[in-house]
Amino acid sequence: MSKVALVTGGTRGIGEAICTALKDAGYTVVANYGGNDEAAKAFTEHTGIPSFKFDVSNFEKTKEAIEQIATDYGPVEILVNNAGITRDGTMHRMDFEQWNAVIQTNLASCFNTCRAVIDSMREKGFGRIVNIGSINGQAGQYGQVNYAAAKSGIHGFTKALAQEGAAKGVTVNAIAPGYVDTEMVRAVPEEVLKKIVAKIPVGRLGTPEDIARSVLFLIGDEAGFITGSTLSVNGGQHMY
Repeated sequence: MSKVALVTGGTRGIGEAICTALKDAGYTVVANYGGNDEAAKAFTEHTGIPSFKFDVSNFEKTKEAIEQIATDYGPVEILVNNAGITRDGTMHRMDFEQWNAVIQTNLASCFNTCRAVIDSMREKGFGRIVNIGSINGQAGQYGQVNYAAAKSGIHGFTKALAQEGAAKGVTVNAIAPGYVDTEMVRAVPEEVLKKIVAKIPVGRLGTPEDIARSVLFLIGDEAGFITGSTLSVNGGQHMY
């Protein structure tokens, strides 16, 4: 029986690429999404991967949804925390809602999902958790104190949880993507995008598939000796 994988924020962009790669590799994949019903429906129709709508920033809703996924498909053995939002603004203009929404969705969600799966992973003696951080959590970014704080928090969260899970066969790693060709990045003004690409040594944006391949590597049985690590996938833009 194939291992069950849950990908949060899984119906678009990087999440969609991760889901597709996991399915192609033989995993039983479930995608989470937060609000775009039309995109989720199109994703499921195109890929055949079921999509579950729940707010990963809500502890109880997340717990209930993951229990339902376990009932329908089996306990989650592979968890990819990919869900994330931006609410950009400089500190002197940022309000609490902008701050809190990003912290809750991008960082607190990792606690919510991991808490819901960690007991079954420990009992089984196997688990793979991959948290999607960001280059901006490593280097910071103007106008993103909320996003940078959340993503930086993910890297610390990963290291701490990795120490707890190691003896029970549960590995916990992070991936820190650089600038990837997604809807979010394509929305950046063309002149700004050119400046971004000019700072990437390999001379291009990343692709969602670049990140998906990294996930596949970290969840494989052969990667069982890798835990507490952050894999930077950024074309050499930030060497950390």
